[in-house]
Amino acid sequence: MNLHLWLLLVFCVAQVGVGLWISRRVRGAGDFFVAGRALGPGLLATTLIAANIGAGSTVGAAGLGYRDGLAAWWWVGSAAIGSLLLAFTVGPRIWSVAREHDLRTVGDYLEHRYHRGVRGLVSALLWLGTLAILAGQLIALSWVLHVVAGLPKWAGCAIGGVVAGAYFAAGGLLTSAWVNLLQLGVMLTGFFAALALAPQAAGGWGEVASRAAEANPGHWDFLANGPSGWAYAPLLIPAFLISPGLLQKVYGARDASAVRRGVALNALVLFAFAFLPVLLGTLARVSHPGLDNRELALPTLLMHDLPPLLGALGLSAVVAAEISTIDAILFMLSTSLSQDLYKRFVDPAADDARVLRVARAAAMAGAALGVLLGLALPDVIGALSIFYSVLSVCLFVPIVAGLYVGRERFGTREAAAAIVAGVAVLLLVQAATGGRGFGLVSPVVAGLLASAAAAAASAALARR
Repeated sequence: MNLHLWLLLVFCVAQVGVGLWISRRVRGAGDFFVAGRALGPGLLATTLIAANIGAGSTVGAAGLGYRDGLAAWWWVGSAAIGSLLLAFTVGPRIWSVAREHDLRTVGDYLEHRYHRGVRGLVSALLWLGTLAILAGQLIALSWVLHVVAGLPKWAGCAIGGVVAGAYFAAGGLLTSAWVNLLQLGVMLTGFFAALALAPQAAGGWGEVASRAAEANPGHWDFLANGPSGWAYAPLLIPAFLISPGLLQKVYGARDASAVRRGVALNALVLFAFAFLPVLLGTLARVSHPGLDNRELALPTLLMHDLPPLLGALGLSAVVAAEISTIDAILFMLSTSLSQDLYKRFVDPAADDARVLRVARAAAMAGAALGVLLGLALPDVIGALSIFYSVLSVCLFVPIVAGLYVGRERFGTREAAAAIVAGVAVLLLVQAATGGRGFGLVSPVVAGLLASAAAAAASAALARR
């Protein structure tokens, strides 16, 4: 067994150990779901950054950088823009509503603002869509373990599901926030060490820049090159503005100021971090041209172009990124199933202890289903695009309109029309065009336009 694999195993065991130790402080569903509403800006920023720096922003974005160059910045950069908007618009508003009415999930908000039918519809759609993003994280982890130890895809997916499922199911958001602090430290140290040392193997940054441009003349075009570029913005900005996993972490803040400062700090880190996987992907393009799978670019670079100890640290950073996002996804799955579906529709009289047991069981079941889906889907970016598309068209209009438009003008009928029309048009355009859309109108843009139009039409008919 090589040094890289030993250190990865030790790191995985450490994460589980810290999670189980923190879980002793969980006294009920309030601690599990919203961490007792006690997160300050620093801890809130940490858990958001750790959740946002995952498979897509490391293995996936480096793969895009390997293929398309600087334009791949928009994959993480769009998430940063969405997060900055969240900090000063939706975040503080929905936190105030959640605190006033003791809301624990986005489903709680949808029922409070509209009707339990809206809650049930959204929860079911998101539970299915969220499994796709979970699968994407597990695929990325399997690529790392394949490069390091030659493990098959199923084994890598299974290891990721067990590690994240074990510590999250024990303590929920409270455990996640503290384990994310450990993961973030490893991530930032490992990635910046790789960025500082890996160029030496390729002759320095000047040589890297010229060789990358020779191989791909558009490599340093910022706005667009190949499939990458600003076109990611309409897919990702709305998703990061209204993501249930992020909003439910916002619920855990101690006050509105902590929301603004914590989420804004998360956005600033993402703006800077967005360049890192692009540059690492570029280094891999120069040092390892011709990879059959572009998503192997980052683990291959860390494994072969750094001293063993630093390479292991970089690979641990990738593993930390994937697992920290997996626990955020399990947070969405467990809270949605236990609070939004089980307690609301199956057993409304369930006490905190029962809801907590269901949440933990849902987290483990979600991890198992994510492993199975990870074996079926081919790559990270494809899996994540499914989730972000469904998330945006399903929730953007109901959440934003619910916070900024009065009940008399935007109610249950309008919300339901927006959800159904948005998802239907998304699926139709996706199927009809093979995911290409119509020029500048991608499937997700078509879905968002249809969602807004259906809500406006429903409101006009109601007034008549």
